Amino acid sequence: MNLTVLLSLIIIGIAAGILSGFMGVGGGVVMIPLMMLLLGYNQHEAQGMSLAVLAVPVTFVAAYTYHSSGHSINWKFALVIAVCFVIGGFIGSKFAVKIDQSLLKKIFAGILVVAAIKLFFSK
Repeated sequence: MNLTVLLSLIIIGIAAGILSGFMGVGGGVVMIPLMMLLLGYNQHEAQGMSLAVLAVPVTFVAAYTYHSSGHSINWKFALVIAVCFVIGGFIGSKFAVKIDQSLLKKIFAGILVVAAIKLFFSK
């Protein structure tokens, strides 16, 4: 690992961490594009790496910060969603690894564009 790679990893981690804690986004929105841009990963590699990074302890600390600051977090609901997220992640990854790289990039970009438009025009 050279200095450029190390700096890229630090930038990706800090940017994803700050935006995750600040707005609840990180993996798909920040890490995947940055890994492709800074590290030269393809879509499959970036998605796999994003999933590897977003382990439960990382997000738990940020969620606990919100909870300890007086914001309501329904931990039972979060647990149900988390379990289903694990199942969905497994199923989704089975599909993603079989999809052509260029189609997967287009699907990913389309989801980001739709989300951005919806957020931009919502009140």
